[in-house]
Parts: sequence; C-alpha cells; structure tokens
Amino acid sequence: MSKSRAFCPRCGDPVPDRSDREGEAADPLRPGTEVDLCDSCYFDDFDFVDAPDRIDVMVCSQCGAVHRGNRWVDVGARDYTDIAIEEVSEALAVHVDVEDVAWQVEPEQVDQNTIRMHAYFTGVVRGTPVDEEVMVPVKISRQTCERCGRIAGDYYASIVQIRAERRTPTSEETDRAEEIAHQVVADMEATGDRNAFVTEIGEVDDGLNMKVSTNKIGKKIANKMVEEFGGTVNDAETLVTEDEDGNEVYRVTFAVRLPPYTPGDVIDLKDDDEGPVLVRSAHGNLKGTRLTTGERYEASHEEGASPEARKLGEAEDAERTTVVAVEDENAVQVLDPETYQAKTVARPDYFDPDAETVPVLKSRAGLHVLPDPDPDADEDDEGYYDPYEDDG
Repeated sequence: MSKSRAFCPRCGDPVPDRSDREGEAADPLRPGTEVDLCDSCYFDDFDFVDAPDRIDVMVCSQCGAVHRGNRWVDVGARDYTDIAIEEVSEALAVHVDVEDVAWQVEPEQVDQNTIRMHAYFTGVVRGTPVDEEVMVPVKISRQTCERCGRIAGDYYASIVQIRAERRTPTSEETDRAEEIAHQVVADMEATGDRNAFVTEIGEVDDGLNMKVSTNKIGKKIANKMVEEFGGTVNDAETLVTEDEDGNEVYRVTFAVRLPPYTPGDVIDLKDDDEGPVLVRSAHGNLKGTRLTTGERYEASHEEGASPEARKLGEAEDAERTTVVAVEDENAVQVLDPETYQAKTVARPDYFDPDAETVPVLKSRAGLHVLPDPDPDADEDDEGYYDPYEDDG
C-alpha cells in the first residue's frame, strides 16, 4: 500500500511529515486542513522581523517624560538614546515561528534629533538558523508636558497654611511641614501620579504658606502635620473657574492651627497655684509634668490643648547648677545660676538625691528644678518616669 503524502500547495513538491509539530496537521486528505508550504516557498515569504520605517518620539524637554498614546509617561531614562532603545524595543516584532531568538541593538547618533537604531537578530525556524539586520531611524521632538507646563505657569489647586495659636510656628515645625509636603509628592509620584508637585513654599509673618497641585496633596499634608504636632485643620473652598465640560473647579485652602504650646515649653497656668508645668504633649488635651512635685498634669476636656497660661521659658533654657543640700522630702537647696546664692526650692519626684548638679530654670515664677535630659542621669531601666516622653 502506498503511503499518502502532503504536497506544497504552491510548487507541488513533497512536504515532509510534520505531525510531531504542535498545531500543524499532517493529513492532506482531511477537509479544511491547511497544508504547510515547503521550506523553499515558506522562506520566500518569511519575514523574520517586523519593523516600522521610522519612529517618532515626543519627549518633554524639562523632565524627560515620553508621550505615549494620549498621555505622558515617566520612563526614567538617562538620556535620549535610552528612550530610543526602549521605543524601538516596543515597536519591533519577531515572527511567531522563530525559536531561540537573540538580538542586540547598536545606536548611531546622527544628529541632535535623530538616532539610527541598528538591530541584529538571530534565531531558528524549521531547524534552520536565520538572521536579520534592520535599521530604524528614531526622530526626537521636544515639547513641554502638561505637568511641566503647569509648574512653569505656577499652577496650584490647594493652599496649606501653617499657623499656630497665640504664637508663631517654630522652625522645626515649618521645616517639618516642607519635608512632609515633598514626601507626600514623592509618594504620589511613585504611584505614577504626574499631577503631584509643590508649586511654591513661602514664609509669611505668622507662619508658612504652601501651594500644591491638588487638593488631595493639601489634605494629606495638613492631616500629617496635625498627627505629628497636634492642633486642628479647617478647610475652605473658593470657586476659581469651570472646566471644559462646564464643571465648577474649586481651590481649597487648608488652615492648620498648631497648639499654643510645644513639648519642652514651661508654662504657668492661669488660676492655678500648683506650680509651673513642663509640657510633654499637645495632642488632644495638653499633658505635662508639674515642676514642683513631678506629678503628671492633663488639661480638662474643656481646655483641650489650649488652657490659659503664660509661657515662662523652655526646657532648653535651663542651666546646670550645683546641688547644695537635700533638706527634706519636699525641698532641696541649689545655687542660683545668676547670683550663686543658695536657694531652697521645691523637690519634685524626678529629682535624684544623689545628683551633684541639676538643670534649673529661673523665671518670673521663681527657680525650679527640671527633669534631667541627660540619658546617663535618668533611671528608665528601673521604671523612672521620663517627663519628656510624648505619650499623647
């Protein structure tokens, strides 16, 4: 019995049996089955690489973003050659029948705006090694992306105002506000948000103003400041324009009002005769330590973080002085740092009776011993209460 064979439908030559090749039929008598071309006819029409005649790339001259489709994309390229290589890599296509494909590309800088990309391919088709070289010119055009255009035009959608109640924000607070703003923007950029940027940061007499690109950024900055320093946030909308669809566009101002006192402040509470308080926390209700006794203090719910008081100084204003004598459980004698006279002052619980020197603060309320901030002088390992710790 003679064996049936498949023949090339183009030239009529016998086609080798390829029944072991996945997805290829070997029975020429089966209705509807397409018979393979012979190798000679197959390679006559074979295109190893499908490459465009030219690639046009639009690049933002400010930030290096590439325009793809209908949007700008940050590609993180070091220079335009990197961009050209990436664009060519995306545009080239290799025939599905090719196995063991390997390729390399060599860029040729023709001029400032043209790069010729020479791509070399090797592979195996039907057991036959194949290779091909293609050259694709890449034309670079420089534009300004929407984000950079907005930055150049001082665009902003939100204002964050950093203020403080009955005082001016400290340099630590304003510096931290700037750090938070840039960190929020960096986090949003990392997620691919190209609309995130800080437009302007400027100091004013009573604090700091920050203009940012979106209301979402403004809200995040304001909330993080309150989380870290305490206080409140109020927001107000202002209608500025309408978009192309007729929708109203609002600019939102977030007013951050920091508490009147900061950790480390020493205050004298109004209508209170129990002695000054060293502020530990302004989160929620004001919390602190009594300098006369060492007892914990917490403002009432009605007073919150803003009880009426006068500021006597700050912990960092304290001066170290000599302990003359421990008189009893409630009093200790120290040298006045200004007059060098021995004075009897209140002995708080945190006072170390074995200490030779202690920090003291002299103010209109008198002379008071402060907790020793020297880590070598405290006894935290034995359960000593740290009056400087913010537990709010």
